Amino acid sequence: MQLRYAFRLYPDAAQQALLARAFGCARVVFNDAVRAREDARKDGRPFPTAGELSTRLITQAKRTTERSWLGEVSSVVLQQSLRDAETAYRNSFASLKGTRKGPKLGAPRFKSRKDTRQSIRFTANACWKITSSGRLNLPKIGAVKVKWSRTLPATPTSVTVIKDAAERYFASFVIDTDPAADATRMPDTNQAVGIDLGLTLPQTPSGGTPIAVLSDGTKIDSPRFLRRVEKKLKKAQRELSRKQKGSRNRAKARLKVARAHAKVADARREFLPQALGFARAGGTPIQLSTRLIRENQAIGVEDLAVRGLARTRLAKSVHDAGWAQFVNMLAYKAARYGRTLVKIGRFEPTSQVCSTCGIKDGPKPLNVREWTCTACGTTHDRDHNAALNIKTAAGLAASACGAPVRPGVIPARREETGSHGIPTGNRAA
Repeated sequence: MQLRYAFRLYPDAAQQALLARAFGCARVVFNDAVRAREDARKDGRPFPTAGELSTRLITQAKRTTERSWLGEVSSVVLQQSLRDAETAYRNSFASLKGTRKGPKLGAPRFKSRKDTRQSIRFTANACWKITSSGRLNLPKIGAVKVKWSRTLPATPTSVTVIKDAAERYFASFVIDTDPAADATRMPDTNQAVGIDLGLTLPQTPSGGTPIAVLSDGTKIDSPRFLRRVEKKLKKAQRELSRKQKGSRNRAKARLKVARAHAKVADARREFLPQALGFARAGGTPIQLSTRLIRENQAIGVEDLAVRGLARTRLAKSVHDAGWAQFVNMLAYKAARYGRTLVKIGRFEPTSQVCSTCGIKDGPKPLNVREWTCTACGTTHDRDHNAALNIKTAAGLAASACGAPVRPGVIPARREETGSHGIPTGNRAA
C-alpha cells in the first residue's frame, strides 16, 4: 500500500526561481505531448508512442535553439511530465470505455502558466536525497529547507514538489507500507461502531454544532470553519473583483483570497482527525479516525449522496462539514490496518427503525429530534438511534460467514433518505 507524506518547503529566492523554471519546462513538455497527440488524431495517423515522444520532445528538442533551455532542468522532471500525459490519455480512454470508476473524464487539456497549482516529480533516478542537516537536495535546484512535522516511516520512492494557489511549497513523499506489518500494530477487538452524519443536529453541551453522533452517544462538534471567516472572506473577494485585471494589485488581492481559503482548508483538515480531543498519556490528541480504527473491528457509516447534496441549498454546509474527507480517512486507514468499513445504503431507514425492538415506526420530519416507539415504548434520540442501527448493520456485515461483506439494500420509502429525508408529514409518536 502506498501512502503520501507531505511537508512544507521553504525555498529561498534563488531556489524559487529555479523551481519556477522547472515548473515551466514540465508544463511545456506536457503541452507538446498533448499537441502531438491531437495533431495525429486530426491527421488520422496512429498516436506516437511514449518512446517516440521522449526522443522528439526532449532529446531532440534540447538540441534546437527554441527548446535548448530544456537542458537547464532535470531530465527526470521532463520524463515524468510525459508520463503524466500518457496517464491522462489512458484514464480518458478507460473512462470512455466504462472500465474506469468515478466521474467521466475527457481528453487532457493544455496547461497554462497562470494555473494556480504547479508540480514536478522526482523519482529515485533523479538522485535526490535528504541531507544530514534535514534539507531536501533536489537536482539542479539545491538543498531546500524542510519543516519536518513527523518522521518518515520508510525510505521514499519518489517526491513531488508542489506550489499551491497560496504560493506555498510542499514536498509530497510516496512511501510503500506493508499491510501485514501495519495490521499487527492494532489490538484485536470485536467491537463495532456506527456513525450518523448530519447537519441539523442540536447543539452539544459545549455549545458547538455537531456534525456526527457515534453509537456510544458521543457527539462530534463542528467548528464551522468557513462560516466563521465568511464575512472576512467576502470582503477579500469584493476587493479582488474591483481590481483591474492583469495588475499587480489584482495579483496581491487574489493571493489574499487564496490564503484565506487555504487557512480554512488546513483548519478543517486538522480538525477532522482531532475532533474528539482524546489525549494519550503524554497529552497529544489522538486522531479521531485512528482512534475509531484502533478500537473497532467494524465501522459503519451512511453512504450519503454528497455530490447530490452539494447541488442543493445545503452545499456550503455540506462542504464545510467535510463528510467525504472524513469517510476517506476512515477508508484508507481501515484498508491499511485490516479493519472493515461498511457503508450503509443511503435508503436504509436508520431513523425509522427502533434500535431496541426493531419495529419500523415510519418516516419523521427533521424537526422531530426525539420520538417514542409505539411498540416497546422506548424513547429515542433520533441521531443516537440512527447510529445504533448503523452499528448493528456494520456488526452483522463484519461477522457474516467470518468475512467482511457489504449489507444488502433494504427497501425504504423514497422520501426518507437515510436520516435526512424530505418530511412528508408528522408521523412521530
